[in-house]
Amino acid sequence: MATELLSPLLPQRRRGLAVAAAAPLLLLLLVVVVFSRSRLTVSSPERVDLTLVAGAREKGAVCLDGSPPGYHLRRGFGSGAHNWLIYLQDGTKLFFRGLRIWEAVIDELMGKGMDIAQQALLTGCSAGSLAALLHCDNFRGRFPQEVAVKCLSDAGFFIDVKDLSGERSMRSLINGVVHLQNVREVLPKDCLQNKDPTECFFASELIKSISTPTFILNSDYDSWQIRNVLAPSGSYPQQAWSSCKADIRNCSSTQIDVLHGFKNKLVSEMKVAEDNKNWGLFIDSCFTHCQTPFHITWHSPISPRLGDKTIAETVGDWYFGRRQDVKQIDCEYPCNPTCSSRLPTA
Repeated sequence: MATELLSPLLPQRRRGLAVAAAAPLLLLLLVVVVFSRSRLTVSSPERVDLTLVAGAREKGAVCLDGSPPGYHLRRGFGSGAHNWLIYLQDGTKLFFRGLRIWEAVIDELMGKGMDIAQQALLTGCSAGSLAALLHCDNFRGRFPQEVAVKCLSDAGFFIDVKDLSGERSMRSLINGVVHLQNVREVLPKDCLQNKDPTECFFASELIKSISTPTFILNSDYDSWQIRNVLAPSGSYPQQAWSSCKADIRNCSSTQIDVLHGFKNKLVSEMKVAEDNKNWGLFIDSCFTHCQTPFHITWHSPISPRLGDKTIAETVGDWYFGRRQDVKQIDCEYPCNPTCSSRLPTA
C-alpha cells in the first residue's frame, strides 16, 4: 500500500497514529504526535488531555505566571507505537524560560517511551517552525545514530528584507526577541563568530549549521510576511496596500511586481537547502501561512500541488526515501491553479 504522512497536527484518531500536544516554548507551544507508514483515514477529532510537566518549578521551567508548562500526548499503537512527531505550535506571548521548558518537556517524553523511538520528526509552524530549526540538531543528539530523526520547518523561513518604507521591520522585531529572551545560547556558534546574533536568528543562517536532514515547507508569497514584514502598517501611505495584503487577488500589477521581488529574495536564501541532497523543499506560490495544521492544505482535493503531488505526498516521499532529490519550487503567482482562495491566511 502507498505510504504518506497525514497531517501530524490534528488530534484525530487514525490507525497507527498517536498525537500529543503542547507546552510553551519561547513564543510557542509544543505538540507531539506519533505516526506510522500506513495510509490513514480521518475520523472525528478527539480531546487530548493536558499533562503538566512533573517537577517543572524545581527545574525553573515555568510559564510567565510561575505555573508549570504542559503538553498533550496521545500514544501510538501498532506500527506507529515507536514513531514520534514533536510539533511546536505557532507564536504566543510566552517570552521567557523557553529553553528550560523545551528541555523539561523533552526529558519527560524521553522517560515516557520516546527514548526507544524508531523514528522521530521535529516540526512546527511559524514561530514554532523557527524553534524547530533552532533545536533540530539538539533533538537529533538525544537519539542513537540508528534512529531515523528528521526536522520539518513550516512557514518559519522569515527573511530580513526592507519593508515598503525602506525600514527593516523584521530585523527590529528579531533583535528584540534575541536580546529580551537571551536566545544567543541556542544560536549557531559558527555564525556568532562572524555575525550579529540578530542575523544568526534568521532561517537563512540557521540552515547553514543544521546537519540533520530537514524539509522546508513555505509559501514564497507568505501571507503573514507580506502583511507584517513587507507591508506592515505605517510603511505605506493611507490605504495603498490594505486591499492587496488582505487578498493577493486585489493587488495591482505594480504591487505584484513587488511581491515577485519578495519571492525571489526568499527563494535565493534557501540555496543551502536546495543544494543539500538530504533536504527537501515544497515552496508554493499560494497566499497562505502554515500549511501543515490544516487538512485543506496538507492533503485534500483542493490542497496546493507541485509536481502533481500534495504537501503530504511530497513530505512522505522525502521522509520515507521514496524519491531522491525531493525539491519543488513553484513558479510566480498566479501560475499555480491549485492555489485556492479558500486556503487559510494569517
